Amino acid sequence: MKSKPLVPAVTSLPQSLQAEADHRVRRYALTMTIRIVCFALMMFVQPYGWYTWVFALAAAVLPYIAVVFANAGSDSTETTAESPVQQIEAPIATTPTPVETITDPGIIIIHESRQDRE
Repeated sequence: MKSKPLVPAVTSLPQSLQAEADHRVRRYALTMTIRIVCFALMMFVQPYGWYTWVFALAAAVLPYIAVVFANAGSDSTETTAESPVQQIEAPIATTPTPVETITDPGIIIIHESRQDRE
């Protein structure tokens, strides 16, 4: 049997480095925007209450989360390329079994005229 070369499929290729970096920058910017909104809500929402502490906690913790997510790269596990042209081996053909013949298949013929459609 001849060995077939593996042709990489486009769907099995990893994400490009530029696309991954752009995704991480967008995620960092979104997280820091949420932090700024939390900080503004902490300062300007009156009267101060328990939610002020929630906004302050979010404004204090979100920079750490943003940096961790921005520095986390994509999954580094190696993916193998799957060939879209590779075919499954067919089983060895056997002799077909005889099919019973039907004498009267019961065909129904329908005649349609223009007045039936309206």
